[in-house]
Amino acid sequence: MSVAPVLPARSYSQGEITAALLAMITSDPARQQVMRRIHASSGVQTRSLVMPLERYSSLASFQESNDYFIAEGTTLAETAVTAALASAGLEPADIDFLLFTSVTGIAAPSIDAQLVSRLGLRPDVKRLPSFGLGCVAGAAGIARVNDYLAGHPDEVAVLLSVELCSLTVQASDDSMANIVASGLFGDGAAAVVMVGDARAEQLGLPGPDVVDSRSHIYPDTADVIGWDIGGTGFRIVLSAGVPEVIERNFAGDARGILAAHGLGVGDVGAWAAHPGGPKVLEAFSQALDLPDGALDASWRSLANVGNLSSAAVLHVLAEQLDAYPPDTVGLLFALGPGVTSELVLLRWADGTARSSAPSAEPHAVSATLPPAAMIEPTL
Repeated sequence: MSVAPVLPARSYSQGEITAALLAMITSDPARQQVMRRIHASSGVQTRSLVMPLERYSSLASFQESNDYFIAEGTTLAETAVTAALASAGLEPADIDFLLFTSVTGIAAPSIDAQLVSRLGLRPDVKRLPSFGLGCVAGAAGIARVNDYLAGHPDEVAVLLSVELCSLTVQASDDSMANIVASGLFGDGAAAVVMVGDARAEQLGLPGPDVVDSRSHIYPDTADVIGWDIGGTGFRIVLSAGVPEVIERNFAGDARGILAAHGLGVGDVGAWAAHPGGPKVLEAFSQALDLPDGALDASWRSLANVGNLSSAAVLHVLAEQLDAYPPDTVGLLFALGPGVTSELVLLRWADGTARSSAPSAEPHAVSATLPPAAMIEPTL
């Protein structure tokens, strides 16, 4: 029914971010030159960050960054869900099921639990917080929410993603993985409102139906994408082998889900690819021999906000939600740690126009860190 993309209020150019992080990550002039080159070739022009840029070098511990994740992330989450519900013409009490995903911070109670009182969700709302899926979780979340709604066709569900990737950048780590990540990932959130078939039919809703989904974990790829979690928090694992994994595996998965419904690549009119980086998008395009411009929405998102991990493909979907006529076939997909792929086959439905269509423009919020006494204990 709606997708609400949300960004922190602070936005910086790629050049500003590079200049601020150089000395924080390395004092070696040669590595700094590598970092400038990698950042400049990332395809990213601007990114929104949850903290003022000058604050990152003063983060003293994982506890401090994670406390910030909880405080700022909860505010972004509240904004995203509120905006998505408003676009769908629903109230917080209408939500029956809430799936929350993040891979850039941890908390118990989780952020979705904090929203029950902050938003006025029903106390019997069913919640499922998820950690560890990484960038694939936006696509996987849509698929799993759809699985739930297949058994609850009259209900309303929300997928919520909050990713504050900037809080994971490691000081004094001039590894290629950290250099690449520091130039690629941004902060953001997104909320998706979905309803079961019976409710959608009753309301005559337009927009995409989830037709099918596929999951695939590729063997011997555990060291390609992920985290090493230790005393300094989340240290990224990101190898140069991601495009190769795509080239070896992705075309078969994509063509397989299409063929199961009598479709081919040429039948797809809407592509929502996870904007993992230039080489990732190029690998997706080459694997499927896509025409020029097929992944333009993903390239725009990469340039404007960077890679937002699980929220990234949802920002891409937000731009496309009201852009296609009925019967348009769409394919939404992403990769994550494992390496895992998730593909979601969409078909735009017919229906009456929505009274309040969701905007593809991200909502920006300014979140303030509360006093330490107000921050929930973290794990």
